[in-house]
Amino acid sequence: NKEEVLAFARRTGFPVVAKVVGPVHKSDVGDVVLNIKSEQHLALEFDRMMQIPEASAIMVQPMLKGTELFIGAKYEEKFGHVVLCGLGSLRAYKIIKGTRGQKGVNEDKFAEIIVRLSTLLRFATEIKEMDINPLLATEKQVIAVDARIRIEK
Repeated sequence: NKEEVLAFARRTGFPVVAKVVGPVHKSDVGDVVLNIKSEQHLALEFDRMMQIPEASAIMVQPMLKGTELFIGAKYEEKFGHVVLCGLGSLRAYKIIKGTRGQKGVNEDKFAEIIVRLSTLLRFATEIKEMDINPLLATEKQVIAVDARIRIEK
């Protein structure tokens, strides 16, 4: 409910991000609002978002900054799981190391996430696709902001 969302934002501190829970492609229908800086703005967005078809709840998270990374996996019949990661650029490693005045990301944490995902997929064979995008990375941490998983029995 709205009061729970506002109470969470007060505890977490502004700015926050609000996302509609329900529609599969949130950004396609304007269901993600970044950089909400006040309770009044959050209350207005809550009311607006709950009117969106298929909206079942509103998720609120702290507004984070960092380098946007991704990690995903897809099951291929002849090979098993294939894990993909990076920035969506073939020249990504320069950005991961730090370039143009921007600090690099925590490579050890990013590598740990890749290894843990690979281990999970070895045992959770029902996962057929996974997309964790974006991961926001700084020199200290790597945080999954959004994720989608497709499971088949």
